[in-house]
Amino acid sequence: MALGFTPFGLRLKQFGLGFLVSAVICTMVTLALARLKSETWLLSDQFSFTLLLDSAWYDLKSVFTEELIYRGALLYILIKKLGSKKGVLISAIAFGVYHWFSFGAFGNLVPMIYVFLLTGLMGLVWAYAFAKTKSIMLPFGLHLGWNVINNGLFSKGPLGEIALVATGGIEPEGAIMILGLVISVFVPPLVTWLFIKYIKKE
Repeated sequence: MALGFTPFGLRLKQFGLGFLVSAVICTMVTLALARLKSETWLLSDQFSFTLLLDSAWYDLKSVFTEELIYRGALLYILIKKLGSKKGVLISAIAFGVYHWFSFGAFGNLVPMIYVFLLTGLMGLVWAYAFAKTKSIMLPFGLHLGWNVINNGLFSKGPLGEIALVATGGIEPEGAIMILGLVISVFVPPLVTWLFIKYIKKE
């Protein structure tokens, strides 16, 4: 099958491992950024497990749809037609451009650059995961792990406050601001790439 759902045991393991690794990376990066800003994380007043499950269900649907498009149909065709390297690159660019619109950044140069780097680089390593494993399951796990933690646990998604909310803190300036940008934009894809690079293909 083109999307690589078999052998099922291996693909399920890749999905679970990808989810776990991405969840840990997202947590560590978010806490590091909070430390730079002197933020404190508190449980939201409106928190409920139902709300958390609703958020996870939203993430599951949106991530699966994006994976089918950008690491499924589009990337599979591109790899067949243009080869792995070009296919991965084009898929990542398309993923970054798509988020200009889904994040509402289109038309504002600085946010567009930030969003393109943030999502394009992650799209690059997730596409690399597909190319290496010949399966959608590892990038699906990586993508879902990030979104569930980012959107649900740390309430940074489109559904607003879910579990934890940041309070207090200051906006960093100068070198601290640059460090924060490096951590948020470059550390997650780099660590994810290192993880993908050293896993077994089959």
